[in-house]
Amino acid sequence: MYAHWETVPTRWKDNDVYGHMNNAVHYSLMDTVINTWLIRTAGLDIHGGDVIGLCVESHCLYKASISFPEAVRVGLRIGRLGRSSVRYELGLFREDGETVVAEGHFVHVFVDRESRRPAEIPAPLRAAMQKLVIDE
Repeated sequence: MYAHWETVPTRWKDNDVYGHMNNAVHYSLMDTVINTWLIRTAGLDIHGGDVIGLCVESHCLYKASISFPEAVRVGLRIGRLGRSSVRYELGLFREDGETVVAEGHFVHVFVDRESRRPAEIPAPLRAAMQKLVIDE
């Protein structure tokens, strides 16, 4: 179950020589959906905010092939929300929304922009994140 969904088109260059989406593109799609949500919905100021999120862990489990010109349905949820860190969990699906292509996660640690030391997730950002927390 995912709390946020985006549909992302694949591009011709996403295919590899074997005719399916290259594995690096899966990570790029996950990173793009997370950061689009953070900026547009949660209000993260990537240029001037006091805190920034650094990816300290990522993982992807590949389950099925997909290729251009298919679009990818990406589901996003939060599996763990800590004081300064968050674990985003994602599902990549075919356009039908049923066939799982890949499942993965990213962990961001929020740090002070200047010192790069861990910093508490700001209240407005935390409130938005709380809406994506799914208890299964």
